[in-house]
Order: sequence, then structure tokens, then C-alpha cells
Amino acid sequence: MNTDGNMIDLNDVHLTLPSEAGPVDILRGVGLSVAKGEAVGLVGPSGSGKSTLMAIMAGLERPSSGGVRVDGHSLETLSEDDLARFRRDHMGIVFQSFHLIPTMTALENVAMPLEFAGLDDAFDRAEAALGEVALEHRLTHYPSQLSGGEQQRVALARAVVGRPGLLLADEPTGNLDGATGAAIIELMFGLHRVANSTLILITHDPALAQRCDRIVHMRDGRLDDTLQMAAD
Repeated sequence: MNTDGNMIDLNDVHLTLPSEAGPVDILRGVGLSVAKGEAVGLVGPSGSGKSTLMAIMAGLERPSSGGVRVDGHSLETLSEDDLARFRRDHMGIVFQSFHLIPTMTALENVAMPLEFAGLDDAFDRAEAALGEVALEHRLTHYPSQLSGGEQQRVALARAVVGRPGLLLADEPTGNLDGATGAAIIELMFGLHRVANSTLILITHDPALAQRCDRIVHMRDGRLDDTLQMAAD
């Protein structure tokens, strides 16, 4: 199969974790291909494996078996240090809980990945990214001085500041009120279009999932092919 046009290729991915009651199968033979530039909504009930699957795509979790290929790289062959560098250079990740560093200003939080990459213009780029999410007036504020929506906008600016080819978002509006969440979504899809990045969006909101190019349903650690066909 020619995968040159794909950002993500998952081949029979399994993840089994130990527990006091015995091994637990979290992912059970997931196969998925996502084209470059595509926006995919990943939906399913709580506990179906959505966040775990995204962690596999990001190289934050290693599968028990199966192949994980992202932007032409087989993640299972990379060391932890190489995975960290790969995420820095190729991915942007937006979490529900923001994950900002509380002792850093908004500008410092956004500049951090670029500083790690050794870029001399890290702070200039960070300031421009904060401007894209309408936070140019909050550069020197710390997370505790920002509202939830502002913190999520900082997190979004940090995720896209390096213009990554892959943007992963795990319930990015889950901790926000409806109006603020809607504004974040508009920003995220706008940045996705401008950068022509691939977007994987975990959401429980059917209307939000419908904004993606394709919807992928998960249930009990598998892709639900019946629902896939119904959505198509």
C-alpha cells in the first residue's frame, strides 16, 4: 500500500497493560490511516480508548504490538530522546487541562519548545503566535492571572508556534464554557487551515466532530466499522 500521502498509519495496534485483576486490553487491533492535511474527529464513549490512541500517535505511549508510522517515521524504532525531538519538530498537542508551566509567562510558555530547538527568534515567533490567538496584550501574564479560555489559547499558541504537520487535540474545550469553547474551536480550525496541518480531534460533541473531514468511532478499544459506514 502506498502511504506517501498519509500523515498517520496505524497497523494492528494493540496495547495491553497490567492490573491487579490481570492484563487489561486497552487497544485491540486498531488500524487507521490519516491523509496529510485531513481533519479527523475521534469519537466514542468514555473508556473506549480514544485518549490512549492519541497518546500512541504522539509517541507518549508505546504499543504492545503493531506498527505506528507518523510523517514517514516508525515511532516504535525511536528512543525516548528521539521521540521527544520528533514531537518537538513535527507535532503540536493541545490537552483539556492546558498543561502550562505556572512559573512561566504566556510568552515564555509558548517560546519554550522553540528555545529547546535552539531557535534564535523563539520569542519573536511566540509573540506572533500569541497575536494569532488574540493574546498580544497578555504576554507577561502568568497562567494564574489568565482565565480558562485564555490559558487554552496560550496552549493552542504553544501547539502551533512551530507550524507542526500534525496537531493533536484531546477534548480541548472540556474545561471551558460553551461560548469560550466555541471561540477556541474557531481558532483551532483556522490555524489548521492556514498551516494545512493534519488535525486529530477527540471530542464528545457530535456537532464539533461533524466539522472534521471524517469521523472515526471507537468502542472497547477498537474502531467501530459499523458506525464508520453509517457516518459515511
